[in-house]
Amino acid sequence: MGIVLGIESSCDETAAALVTTDRKIVAQRIASQDAEHAPYGGVVPEIAARAHAQILTPLIAEVMREGGLELDQLDAIAATAGPGLIGGVMVGLVSAKALAMASGVPLIAVNHLEGHALSPRLADPELKFPYALLLVSGGHCQILRVEGVGQYRRLATTIDDALGEAFDKTAKILGLGYPGGPAVERLARQGDPAAVPLPRPLVGSGEPHFSFAGLKSAVMRAKDSGLYGDADIAASFQQAAIDCVIDRLRIGLDNSEKMPALVVAGGVASNAAIRSALLSFALDRDMRFVAPPMALCTDNAAMIAWAGAERLASGQSDPLDFVARPRWPLDPSAEPVRGAGAKA
Repeated sequence: MGIVLGIESSCDETAAALVTTDRKIVAQRIASQDAEHAPYGGVVPEIAARAHAQILTPLIAEVMREGGLELDQLDAIAATAGPGLIGGVMVGLVSAKALAMASGVPLIAVNHLEGHALSPRLADPELKFPYALLLVSGGHCQILRVEGVGQYRRLATTIDDALGEAFDKTAKILGLGYPGGPAVERLARQGDPAAVPLPRPLVGSGEPHFSFAGLKSAVMRAKDSGLYGDADIAASFQQAAIDCVIDRLRIGLDNSEKMPALVVAGGVASNAAIRSALLSFALDRDMRFVAPPMALCTDNAAMIAWAGAERLASGQSDPLDFVARPRWPLDPSAEPVRGAGAKA
């Protein structure tokens, strides 16, 4: 049995974790920056990077103490090396490099998206390759065919905004505070999902890609009209988002070889209404539905440690001069699409 230290600092969560190669989370710590960013209604990159620099070293020390380990007892040190806010990514990666150099332990530079993509396998040893992955977070919205560690084929991506960003923007429009996704979900439970006539961008277009910019604008118009209550707007927005996701999945999977399982990962995967809709979709297609535990949906270091463990098992490690990447697609060979999808 091996053990990997994982470090995550790509956005506004500072995290460290120890995970064994047989899927045991030995210790983990996550320091939230919600209070620091709440006054701005979103993440401020400079504030996030400064907080990572202040918190990360003592956080790692706490995790190592809890695990009862010294650095030279580790099998690898894995850190998010991108994509993400480059200041925060650099804090985590430089820290990992220093620890690896001091201890002689291999460094593994992890793609944050691969951390999400592989996280369901940490909780579910029965999940085998290949599987269909819906990756939904604040910065990404993609459908991928996961064929193995480091082997991803993108089936669809967003041409403008990610779904998590749309949730956060809706929360800001409704004055719900930050973080917005959970707040919108809570309020939506009190509303009527059919009360507000909101668009379903690209539904019926025949293409698999996502678009949420127009939906955000429609939410703002609904709020400004004064005709609808906030709970109804939240519920109608969430239902429109679900309808878009299910339609995109149907087209994306119809254009790919059949896969036995549908997996959802990323921060938006913690939304119960979206999980329920995905479960029904998977059952209708005779697919197994897999979602990681809620604690592994949002940014965390356990998923980074596990991705490091998976890569270590395949004989991979990285040099100490590995460069942090603000953008790092899982499928670099994917055809560019119009809009932001070309960068994803």
